[in-house]
Amino acid sequence: MKSILSRYMAKNRFTSALYYFIFDFQYHREQQATLAGKNTYQANEGVFEKSSALLRRNTHRLEKGLIMVPRKPIFAESYIFETVQCFSHCLQQGSINSPELKWAQDVLAKYFASVEHTSIIKQANIIFENLPLVDDKTLLQSVPYPHSERVTSNIDSQSLHQLFKQRRSTRWFEDKPVDIQKIKQAVEMAAQAPSACNRQPFQFYTFTDAKRASKIAAIPMGTKGFAENIQALLVVVGDLSAYPKERDRHVIYIDGGLVAMQLMLAFESLGLSTCPINWPDIELYEKQMDKALSLEKHQRPIMLMAVGYGKKEGGIPFSQKKDADQLIKEID
Repeated sequence: MKSILSRYMAKNRFTSALYYFIFDFQYHREQQATLAGKNTYQANEGVFEKSSALLRRNTHRLEKGLIMVPRKPIFAESYIFETVQCFSHCLQQGSINSPELKWAQDVLAKYFASVEHTSIIKQANIIFENLPLVDDKTLLQSVPYPHSERVTSNIDSQSLHQLFKQRRSTRWFEDKPVDIQKIKQAVEMAAQAPSACNRQPFQFYTFTDAKRASKIAAIPMGTKGFAENIQALLVVVGDLSAYPKERDRHVIYIDGGLVAMQLMLAFESLGLSTCPINWPDIELYEKQMDKALSLEKHQRPIMLMAVGYGKKEGGIPFSQKKDADQLIKEID
C-alpha cells in the first residue's frame, strides 16, 4: 500500500511533501535542524562565540569583488554597511578569533581604498575608520593576492597519485594511542579545503580514548566487527546555524565532505591510517549521537572517521575504482 502511495504522490511537489508529512517521517529531523539553524543565525545576527558566519561570508564576497576583472569602481553597496556593523559587533564581543578579525579588517581596508566613495560607502568607511582596529603584528596581511604568489609545493602528479593509492579505508589498527597533537596538525592541514563563502560550517568532535571511540563508532551501521579496535575517532558535525536561508541546507555536507577528504590525506602523510564511516539518517541513531555528543538542534552528523596506526597484517579491500571514461560525461 505504501509503495503504491509513494508512486502516486511523487507526481508533483505538493503531494510529495504531503506524503512525507503524513506517511513517512524521514525528512522531519532535517526540516527541524534547518529551521533551528535559521532561527539561531537570526537570533545571533550571524555572530557566535568565536566566529561569525556573516562576517566570513561578506568578507569573502568583498574579496571576490576585489579580484574581479575588470574590477567595478563601485560594488557591495547593498551589504557594506551590514559588513562594517558586523565587524564592529565582533570587535566589541572580544572573543572572535583574531586571524578572522584581521582578515576582515584587511579586506575592508583594501575595499575602501579601491572603490569610489558613494554616499553609502563613504558613511560605512567613516564608521570603519573610527573602530578600534586589530593591532597584532604577528598576523600577516590578509588580502587577495596574484595567482603567481600562491604557496607552491614540489609534489608532482605521480607522487600525488601514489598518496591517493596509499590512502585506503583501514579497519584494523595497532593497540597504540593517537596523540591529540597529531590530530590537531592534520586538522590544520585539512582546514585549507575550499568552503562555500569560507564559512567552514563544521567541527570535529574528537575521541582519543580507545574505549570511548569504539563506543561512538558502534552507533552507525557498518562498523560491526571492527569498531572495538578503533583507537581514535572524529565525528564531522555540520552546523546549520551558519545559514539564514533554507537554500544552503546541503552545504554542510559538501563542505564537510571536502574537508574530510583532505583530512584523511593529511593523516596519511603523518603516518596514520583512517576509515571514513558513513552516517545513516535514521532517527534511532540520530538520537543516540545527539545524546553522545550533546548536539544542538541545528547540528547534524555528516560522517565519522576512525584514526589509528594500521596493522601491517590487517586486510584491506581491493575496492576497484571506476576509470576516467566511466566517470566523465563529455558534453558537446
